[in-house]
Amino acid sequence: MSEFGALNWSIVVAYVAGNLVLGYFLSKRIETAEHYYLGRRTTPWWAIGISVVATYFGALTFLGGPAWSYTEGFSVIFIHINYPIAIFVVVTVFLPFFYRSGVASIFDYLENRFGLTSRTVMSAVFLFGNIAYSGIMLYTTALVLEFITGIDVVDAILIVAVVAVTYTMLGGISAVIWTDVIQASILFFGALLTAGLLIGALPESLPATLDALKAEGMTDPFEYSLDPAKVGTIWTGVIAMSIYHVVVYGVNQMMVQRTLAARTLGDAKKAYISMGYVAFLAYVLFFGLGVLFYSYYGGRIFENENLIVLNFVAGVGIPGLMGILTAAVVAAAMSSLDSSLNSMATVTTLDFYEKFAKKDGSPEHYLKASRWFTLFWAVLMVVPAIAFTKAGGSVLEVLSKVGSFFVGSKLAMFGLGFYSKHASERGLLIGVAAGFLALWYVEMYMDIAWPWYCALGGIVSIVVAWVSSVLFDGFQDGYSEYTVQGQKEKFRREKLDELEDGWYVLPGKVDRASYWLLAYFGLCVVGLAIMQAAI
Repeated sequence: MSEFGALNWSIVVAYVAGNLVLGYFLSKRIETAEHYYLGRRTTPWWAIGISVVATYFGALTFLGGPAWSYTEGFSVIFIHINYPIAIFVVVTVFLPFFYRSGVASIFDYLENRFGLTSRTVMSAVFLFGNIAYSGIMLYTTALVLEFITGIDVVDAILIVAVVAVTYTMLGGISAVIWTDVIQASILFFGALLTAGLLIGALPESLPATLDALKAEGMTDPFEYSLDPAKVGTIWTGVIAMSIYHVVVYGVNQMMVQRTLAARTLGDAKKAYISMGYVAFLAYVLFFGLGVLFYSYYGGRIFENENLIVLNFVAGVGIPGLMGILTAAVVAAAMSSLDSSLNSMATVTTLDFYEKFAKKDGSPEHYLKASRWFTLFWAVLMVVPAIAFTKAGGSVLEVLSKVGSFFVGSKLAMFGLGFYSKHASERGLLIGVAAGFLALWYVEMYMDIAWPWYCALGGIVSIVVAWVSSVLFDGFQDGYSEYTVQGQKEKFRREKLDELEDGWYVLPGKVDRASYWLLAYFGLCVVGLAIMQAAI
């Protein structure tokens, strides 16, 4: 596009300026590094919940979701149907450990359970993986700006990076959460508006279109194939991706850190549970767009499917619409980039700088260091963003595949930490190395879909880690205090209350509200079956 227009520019500029102004005002509430990481622990749960949703449903979902289902069909919905299962596990086991620790880095748990080396290794794994994640986010947003304005994609990457790092450095986690609330509203408004316009622009009625798509197999969510090379099957969705999302939401500093800013553990759980309900409906929307676009464009092949949404909106020609859509995509990217930058700065400061470089700094010193590390990571993430400009295919799938290489090691570390009596630090490190080698072999020499990487890497890491622990350090006499069983014994021994404000603080105890998530998962599966039968 060559003519963006004053109206469209005013919408985008107003959105960007609003983020910067909000970051400035929130910066006045930050006096220490803890405020930068966790706010003042006064953020309402609903804002945290929206922030979690906004972070995961970023620009990758807005553009990459429709691109994915455009080429693969609606069966990819099963990759993201498992959130109720994953959130059930996370709020029951993971959050009680992390919230009650009182610290901002979730990797503090690994030091308490195993030792400093484990903490350092997994912190480094997180930082490395998040750089790739941030790079794809920057690339996706730059695609939008390049398409609309003609600006060079590298220049667009730099502009977005500068805006994101500015308000994140100013306002810390509080700016991340509250700007995410605004960004989520813009994102979903843009998606719903696009859906309404697309349905109205279909060459046939919606029922007739769906009937034709069903005949081509594009609407069927149930792919029963046992072929391990297929991505979108019910087996990858219910089994492999349930494990994947447990790790993504359970031991992802970027996701968990905002829940640590909640007033209570119960509020942290409510924020996550809200995600368990919203995720499926959101992915139905985004993947549904891709299937309808397949009908609208007659299944034609695009050079870059990630631009399908933008191509459609550009052709509609409604004044201000492209500005709204641009703001939606930029908002989606910002909601993920700010979270990524803040969490990387937190981990760098707490897990590396404070541990190895400056152990006796003041709260004000660590606040200044955190802001400098935020800037450092913003500069560094530009490198993979430029590299991804050469990549093709759905950016959502690319991101998921990159992330799958790292989640297996996290599954082993935290899974054995929570439940194993005999796991030791030396055994764990050997297991993690074995898991990475196994995934490298699978990627190079086997035809297995990426959703299985987490399960495969995790199983190899867990088995090797447990065997190595026993061989090198022998069987342990009792459970560590930092296991689920150890916590049960501690609560019983010290006669501690298992409930706080009606929510369990003891890891492993299931809250009543969590059981409804499992019922909701069943309803989602039934709903898909009814939908397919009704078409």
